Amino acid sequence: MARELVVFLKRPGGQSQFSEFLRSQDNESVAFDDLHAWIADNLGNPNLSVDTLAEQAGMSLRNFARIYKQKSGRTPAKAVEIFRLEAAKRLLEESDRNIDQIARHCGFGDEERMRITFHRNLGIGPRAYRERFSYRS
Repeated sequence: MARELVVFLKRPGGQSQFSEFLRSQDNESVAFDDLHAWIADNLGNPNLSVDTLAEQAGMSLRNFARIYKQKSGRTPAKAVEIFRLEAAKRLLEESDRNIDQIARHCGFGDEERMRITFHRNLGIGPRAYRERFSYRS
């Protein structure tokens, strides 16, 4: 419930940030705020490649990849994966959509790719995540 009612830009006491979008707003990656907003609005686009992100940021591919990793601490591809993961988590918590629909909506393409991403980042699958964290009964 606290995640719904209170959103800190930076959480106090060294606590983990629940929102990748908010985490991306720190001082280091402020140069990419517009890009992060664009990514969040276009997660369903299956072609969020590094080329596409570099073009959106108005930078050359090589320079973009280097600067992005330097400023954000992760590769552009990993950032897109994390944004998609967060969107999927939110839909699993708040909606009744089936897992395949959520996977397609968030740009994973299919349920299997989303399941692999969940296991790699969270150690559990989407179904188990929904069972633990869904707001719906």
